[in-house]
Amino acid sequence: MSEPDEALELQYDFDFDTLVTVRRLVERYAERHRLTGQDLYRFVVAVNEITTNAVRYGGGGGRLSLWQADGRLYCRVTDNGPGLPRPDEHGHDPVPADSSSGRGLWLARQWVSRLTIDTGADGTTVTLEASATQPNHP
Repeated sequence: MSEPDEALELQYDFDFDTLVTVRRLVERYAERHRLTGQDLYRFVVAVNEITTNAVRYGGGGGRLSLWQADGRLYCRVTDNGPGLPRPDEHGHDPVPADSSSGRGLWLARQWVSRLTIDTGADGTTVTLEASATQPNHP
């Protein structure tokens, strides 16, 4: 994963009341970096699933960071929740049809190029990656 050469281009602290705002910010940012159509939709939905999980399971909110580097668009979502018990196993297998939860992480993993999870007792960080191009304006 590439780290930005400069400061992250967008950071936003969110909670339940700002999830809609986060979704709009992500959509505008991704559009600016030329994600369109199905790629745009999938990236926005994937980020929405992860931010919603942070609110639901990660302490009520978190921090979203977006940046572009090396032709890739990145989104990092951090929270202060209890962490995932086995992060490598989460989101790889389809969720059973009768399950009342667990689809968000699976869906996010399907709809981005790469999704990584770092977790511990002090919270979880999920980083999503998608193809992007340099914007033609600042």
